[in-house]
Amino acid sequence: MSSLWYAHATPRRSFPAYWNQHEPQPFFAGLPGLRARSPRNSASPGDHPLTWYEHVTTKRSPKRSQEPPRSLGAGNLVYNDILREIPRNEFAAVSPKLELVRLQPRQVLHEAGDTLKSAYFCNTGLISILSVLSDGKTVEVGLVGKEGLIGLPLIAGFYTSATRAVVQIEGTVLRVDGDAFAVTLRQCPQLERKLQQFSQIMTMQATQIAACNRLHDVESRLARWLLMSADRVGSASLGLTQEVLGQMLGTRRSSVTVAAGILQKAGLIAYTRGDVRIVNRPKLEQAACECYNLMRRQVEVWQAQAE
Repeated sequence: MSSLWYAHATPRRSFPAYWNQHEPQPFFAGLPGLRARSPRNSASPGDHPLTWYEHVTTKRSPKRSQEPPRSLGAGNLVYNDILREIPRNEFAAVSPKLELVRLQPRQVLHEAGDTLKSAYFCNTGLISILSVLSDGKTVEVGLVGKEGLIGLPLIAGFYTSATRAVVQIEGTVLRVDGDAFAVTLRQCPQLERKLQQFSQIMTMQATQIAACNRLHDVESRLARWLLMSADRVGSASLGLTQEVLGQMLGTRRSSVTVAAGILQKAGLIAYTRGDVRIVNRPKLEQAACECYNLMRRQVEVWQAQAE
């Protein structure tokens, strides 16, 4: 186990100036090694609290399709939620245009500014959507797993990407040519509607992540990111390095090392080289910032409304 990752030094000694500005809260006292988040991290004076959603009564989220995965033939199964949920006649129309492609970690599907020649239905694995600055620095603004599609501008008739899409966990996608995709959408109204709905989910996600990056500390953001990733790959074991986690959270690797060490010492995660495993999900959800539940519950509301 990496001694850096385990982080024997406490953040109080590492960041004294930060601690002088924050007061511990009772919940974190019950989790050894996990420091408190201050109310100052939740909202600035005059801001609406991010917990507004707790006052909204929601319907229970409809369950995803329990049917076995659809097939493209030759033993190639379809796990993408959108393709599994459209009517069979629409799936029959789009499936001949799909090509199963295997992706490797760090593979770039498109860069910011690229012409979008294809759209990709994520089938397995995990893909990050990154905002790229002029100095080359990046920050993650979205995560896509088997629930979604890479290449959303094509739905609106746009052919240029504003972001970078990079593979974080290896898997497969179902690639469709951009021109063929435009024709297919006109023939498949339910597919087009589901993609419009997913586009709104991604917009909401990007907005909430922007607030999260501004207002919440590294530990709670890391917990939120790990939960989001696990939801999308359907596994508690995530093949991720410290360097990748730092890039996704838009912070220094040393800060991620300390934050991950805190979560590990509290018994919430375990780390071996190149792999992060969620050990105690309920407590990790408690340690995550409120953004995780805000996004999840908003999706549940929209799914219920789409029924």
